[in-house]
Amino acid sequence: QVQLVESGGGWVETGGSLRLSCKASGSIISPYTMGWHRQTPGNERQLVARISSEGARRNYVDSVRGRFTISRDNGKNTVYLQMNSLKPDDSGVYYCAVLRQGDWGPWGQGTQVTVSS
Repeated sequence: QVQLVESGGGWVETGGSLRLSCKASGSIISPYTMGWHRQTPGNERQLVARISSEGARRNYVDSVRGRFTISRDNGKNTVYLQMNSLKPDDSGVYYCAVLRQGDWGPWGQGTQVTVSS
């Protein structure tokens, strides 16, 4: 069973940048699509970016396209999310997950991102 540990979150002012990392252990992630999801209080997790197994295809939700970049290093079993030009609406807990048989999971502890206005 894969375990995922997210890191890199923090507090940043509007317009700032953060780089999130998701380190996997227990299983390799190279065969799988990976995604970053965001959750805010009272709401379900929302997929914000996904990347195919070899990194050839990347998809973003409209609100982050052009500002966020998802990438992966399969040799390090790690997925990244570079977030630039951050806005207050980007705040939330960010989780990475594996897409297997149509379902996302498992879920790590997440990393908190707070963007001040």
